[in-house]
Amino acid sequence: MTNPYATPPAPRWARKRYLLPALGLALFIGVGIGNSGQDTTGTAAKPAAAAPGPTVTVTATATAAETAEPEPAATVTATKTVKVTKTITAEPAADSGSDDSGSDSAYYANCTEARAAGAAPVYAGDPGYGRHLDRDGDGVACE
Repeated sequence: MTNPYATPPAPRWARKRYLLPALGLALFIGVGIGNSGQDTTGTAAKPAAAAPGPTVTVTATATAAETAEPEPAATVTATKTVKVTKTITAEPAADSGSDDSGSDSAYYANCTEARAAGAAPVYAGDPGYGRHLDRDGDGVACE
């Protein structure tokens, strides 16, 4: 028994209704792309007729020594272990009994002490200048 409500298969001509226009469009696009770079106005020179000419044949023979690539040089890596020790001798923090604020023995542990003493900014060569106070290394400490 057959199903009376089943839809019949689509006829073959229905597939051609979509396939043939798509193929035609692809053909025209391909022809347009193929001719896009050519000049058909006739301004190009015509090629000369082919004339027979001499034929030159060159044969090159390479020896095995010429074609072999040189071996890379051996890489040597030397490792040396160095222990770095830095000794810092601190100057006395305050003078006993003298009231010189411009003496060469000024020492500031940090920029807060230099600002409290009224010496900030401290320039390289001035009393109290230290590399530990100069963060960027430009010669001006406690900027």
